[in-house]
Amino acid sequence: MNLNELDFNNIGSWPNPAKAVAVGVLCIAVLGAGYWFDTKSQWETLTQSRQQEQELKQTFEAKQRKAANLDAYQQQMAEMKQSFGAMLRQLPSQTEVEGLLVDISQTGLASGLEFELFKPEAEIPRDFYAELPIRIKVTGSYHQFGNFISGIAALPRIVTLHDISITQAPQKETGKKGTGPSAPLVMEITAKTYRYLEETKKPAGTGQPAGSKT
Repeated sequence: MNLNELDFNNIGSWPNPAKAVAVGVLCIAVLGAGYWFDTKSQWETLTQSRQQEQELKQTFEAKQRKAANLDAYQQQMAEMKQSFGAMLRQLPSQTEVEGLLVDISQTGLASGLEFELFKPEAEIPRDFYAELPIRIKVTGSYHQFGNFISGIAALPRIVTLHDISITQAPQKETGKKGTGPSAPLVMEITAKTYRYLEETKKPAGTGQPAGSKT
């Protein structure tokens, strides 16, 4: 029987093969509509849920590792606080800055250096400390410069050295410029010391310079 001979108003009169094909097509259409309008969204939700499950598992494992090492973290935190407190104690207070400047100056003199400039600059406030730069210009030899820098490093307070420049000393009117390791040299350097800022006080500026040009 041809497709044109089928009576769609009387499906019951169709032959069995045609009925089977019609039922199959109808089932496929119902399944397709069910997938498109219902199952598809559920499948997408399931995929998203599985992905979220993996992310939650990774987050849980990370937090579990942290929880397992909580005692070690707490011990490290205590050690860091202790180290931080020791470093803060190396920062001079406002009343100790002058003494520290004197220590730096005396270290240079003890090394045999001749000061041409020792000038504390304006204090620079930072997060919890203030930075005090000191411009220094001295004349001496390499050996004396080494002793001076070693003496600065041995001070009980924190002092850092920056912008180091060493040049040959200019020829003096009364003599000739020397040569060799013992020849006079000029070192220009910026030393920085630091002061802890108390929470109840605002950053204060520097007082009178502890040194001046000679």
